[in-house]
Amino acid sequence: MFLKRFYEEKLAQASYLLGCEATGQALVVDANRNAAQYAEEAARHRSRITHVTETHIHADYVSGVRELAARTGARIYLSGEGGPEWRYAYAEDAGAELLADGDTFRVGNVRVDALHTPGHTPEHLTFLVTDGAAADRPMGAFTGDFIFVGDVGRPDLLERAAGVGGTMDPAARELFRSLQRFRDLPDYLQIWPAHGAGSACGKAMGAVPQSTLGYEKLFNWAFAIPSEAAFVQAVLEGQPEPPKYFARMKRINREGPRVLDGFPRPERLPDSRLAHLLEAAALVVDLRHHADFAAGHVPGAISIPLNSASFTAYAGWLLPYDRDFYLIAPRRRGAEGVNEAVSALTLIGFDRVAGYFYAGAVESWAAEGRPLETVPAVAAAELVERMRAGSVTVIDVRWPAEWEAGCLPEVPNIPLGYLPDRLDQIPRDRPVVLHCRTGVRSVIAASLLQAAGFRNILNLPGGFEDWRARGYPVEGGAGERAGPTSGR
Repeated sequence: MFLKRFYEEKLAQASYLLGCEATGQALVVDANRNAAQYAEEAARHRSRITHVTETHIHADYVSGVRELAARTGARIYLSGEGGPEWRYAYAEDAGAELLADGDTFRVGNVRVDALHTPGHTPEHLTFLVTDGAAADRPMGAFTGDFIFVGDVGRPDLLERAAGVGGTMDPAARELFRSLQRFRDLPDYLQIWPAHGAGSACGKAMGAVPQSTLGYEKLFNWAFAIPSEAAFVQAVLEGQPEPPKYFARMKRINREGPRVLDGFPRPERLPDSRLAHLLEAAALVVDLRHHADFAAGHVPGAISIPLNSASFTAYAGWLLPYDRDFYLIAPRRRGAEGVNEAVSALTLIGFDRVAGYFYAGAVESWAAEGRPLETVPAVAAAELVERMRAGSVTVIDVRWPAEWEAGCLPEVPNIPLGYLPDRLDQIPRDRPVVLHCRTGVRSVIAASLLQAAGFRNILNLPGGFEDWRARGYPVEGGAGERAGPTSGR
């Protein structure tokens, strides 16, 4: 038997290739849309992908199950648990085999047992793996979004991201019962989760790629809580904001993702096209570093820097799925950077990148006499004085949990992801200073306001961290305020 882990950094997402060397058959678990990587790795092992499955209907990326099956001819195995409303709508058309708790299938000499582990989602399965050529008991488990290293899958996504009301508490109770059932398995069982640190599918994931059940029972907080009621309260507290695109991913993955046959490769456009596109109100996304964007950008462009670790999350929060858009390449990366961005965007379902420009298009714009917009910086000392004078509106665009842990005095919170929905709460008749933790999100926020017609937008470049390090006043938050206030 061989096992290969694939890790997509921009999604903090793990998928796996499992193969039987004796028969040349292979299985992929929790594939993303980059189907080529799995086929190429299988070929290196002189194997072919004959089976493809996933632990549940994913919310944070487009499933690659259909893509991979179309490329390789593999048989699809999907969960048949969770009730009719959580069945895969495309399963019958795809000829998929539906799995229930206790079902088994074989990949050559490797035995795979399906265990229903609801909680994160109603249909969630965990797959126990037994190397039949060497053992009669399972060596490991693909736990998907059930058990992570140091954490468990959040049970609130159906309610908070997909809008299915009244599901958080029952899901948390199901998750508790799934954990109690699972803890009876041997301590030596290896845990192969679907996510690592940085994913929004949990709140305290470790960065170590795998663990054992025995270790998790000793040190994973979720196993340390014996009471169901206490577990429900603990697991629902402190979960990160789920990006807006999660609801769309759920729908796409349930209904059946479109087969791409490889990532799209958009056309490079001449610099002269940029002006025509902006005049036609086209959506242009600037991938350059946030400092380059702040120093000068074409009016109307949205900043989503490719160098940010949260690139896909920001895109999922802020970009529309129902229209074409264009990219401005990151400086010194050119087509390579665009390909990276397109691949990352395609992983979360953005298939409508209509073309791209090199970063030099910004200089060409200015060289032709057209004005560039900037995001001016305001120093912390100056901001203190302007706040005392009541001459600016200051808005904190961090997430509510960050704001509640400490914020600038009397400064309201409008999280970046919700900013486009709350423009009416921001005054247009006075300067607006935006800040986040370090200065990246606030530049993105500034680009959104400028594209919406706001002028006199400034940025606190060091953000809250710099403000606090310099010893300026900080107060604790007690919940998100209704909106920004004038004056201080």
